[in-house]
Amino acid sequence: MAMKILDHLEEWLIAFLIAAATGLIFIAVLHRYALDLSAKTPLLSGVYDTLFKINLSWAQELCIFMFVWMAKFGAAYGVRTGIHVGVDVLINRLPDKFRFGFILFALGAGALFTGVIGTFGTIFVFDLAHTDQTSPDMELPMWIVYLAIPCGSYLMCFRFLQVAWGFLRTGELPPHDAAHVEGVEEVALPQAGTAPAGVRT
Repeated sequence: MAMKILDHLEEWLIAFLIAAATGLIFIAVLHRYALDLSAKTPLLSGVYDTLFKINLSWAQELCIFMFVWMAKFGAAYGVRTGIHVGVDVLINRLPDKFRFGFILFALGAGALFTGVIGTFGTIFVFDLAHTDQTSPDMELPMWIVYLAIPCGSYLMCFRFLQVAWGFLRTGELPPHDAAHVEGVEEVALPQAGTAPAGVRT
């Protein structure tokens, strides 16, 4: 139950960050376009004055921060679902016992690396929290921005260990079909030489 909650929180956070960043970028671009258009059109001088008062200089900075958080948690999601890019041509040609060992070694190395990054990130964020550093536009404390490093790295480390444990028990890695889209049902295509349903021949 707890794992399902964690999985859903991970997916919801990534989806929210993507949607929010995309929407914010769209609004900022639309605002700049409308501001430029109204500045070149004398009849829209009143619109220009209104738009000029709307300050969206912080939008780009916020989008960058959201994409950083999305990338860190998206990497953890990629480990869990098996969608990370990997060159496994040689590994798949090895005998089963060697293949098993190499895969466990790779997963363990991934867990170790992300665990180390998470630890160094925690130390860095702790030191940064005792300073007055803020972001240029939003004046957001920078330790909140860099908190993505330990949070995302530790989650990624946990996902590596989770996949390694599942592989140790079942001998299988998370399946991933690149052609499958989550939430879209597959429709069986008619066999060659047969007519689609409802069509008389």
